[in-house]
Amino acid sequence: MDVAESARGVFAANLRHHRAQAGVSQHELAVLAGLHAAEISLLERGLRSPRLETIVMLSAALGLHSTGALLEGIT
Repeated sequence: MDVAESARGVFAANLRHHRAQAGVSQHELAVLAGLHAAEISLLERGLRSPRLETIVMLSAALGLHSTGALLEGIT
């Protein structure tokens, strides 16, 4: 597993965790973040790397205090 693949996997797990804590579906998160539901699915499965703007929008939509919560554990 390369570094990028590992980072995508950690981000995916963090996103799933925080979405579940917020009690929202992928579709609901997509609407809140101004993204397409397919994008959320790809991110949560680790099939796509998020852009910086996407991380910021997701953090805000999930009510997180910082983007660091979605990046925790990525080294």
